[in-house]
Amino acid sequence: MNPIEQIKDAVVRGRSNALSKYPPDMAGKPGVVELIETALSKHLEVGKILQQGLIAGMEVVGDKFSNGEYFLPDLLMSAQAVKAGMQLIDPLLRGEDSRKLGVIVIGTVRGDMHDIGKNLVAVVLEGGGFDVIDLGIDVSPETFLEQGREHPEAVIGMSALLTTTRESIRTTVDILREADLKNKIIVGGAVVNQEFADEIGADGYSRDATKAVHLVKDLLGITA
Repeated sequence: MNPIEQIKDAVVRGRSNALSKYPPDMAGKPGVVELIETALSKHLEVGKILQQGLIAGMEVVGDKFSNGEYFLPDLLMSAQAVKAGMQLIDPLLRGEDSRKLGVIVIGTVRGDMHDIGKNLVAVVLEGGGFDVIDLGIDVSPETFLEQGREHPEAVIGMSALLTTTRESIRTTVDILREADLKNKIIVGGAVVNQEFADEIGADGYSRDATKAVHLVKDLLGITA
């Protein structure tokens, strides 16, 4: 197995580094960090490490999660492995046009302090090759508007967990539309569904993190 395939496999197995306790059967074996260091020492292309190693591995994980072969803990471990790898190669990729597939602005809407689901989506999108701007929780419509104007090419993602804050998504979408922003808007969260997304004029809805990657790619016309 070549170094990039090893990186991909480590992502699929959710192994961040040699000190990781997970998965138990890989104790003492290198993880994503060490494998990337080896790949870089052999002067392998950073773009290939990203696309064919980290992103390709996360796509396999997403498929396994969607098929019920993987569960949330598996997804989280793989996402963390990608994040560890990105910390190594991100400085090397800065300034390269091929570095990211696109920009995502994401946040939990005003009045909602929940961020576990939103954080997972952000990490998986980053692992999928996107530059993620995470606005955090309790994000005002004005902040989304400001970010949309600053990043007109970005997809804007909004999340809500509480029934009482679902309407904050509607209000924020209305404000963005009234401002005539051209950004694509996606929504998600426990109290959101496709019917609600259609009702408020969002461009898409995703029920989980892995489907969010496919949704964003579809909206941006990315076929790879």
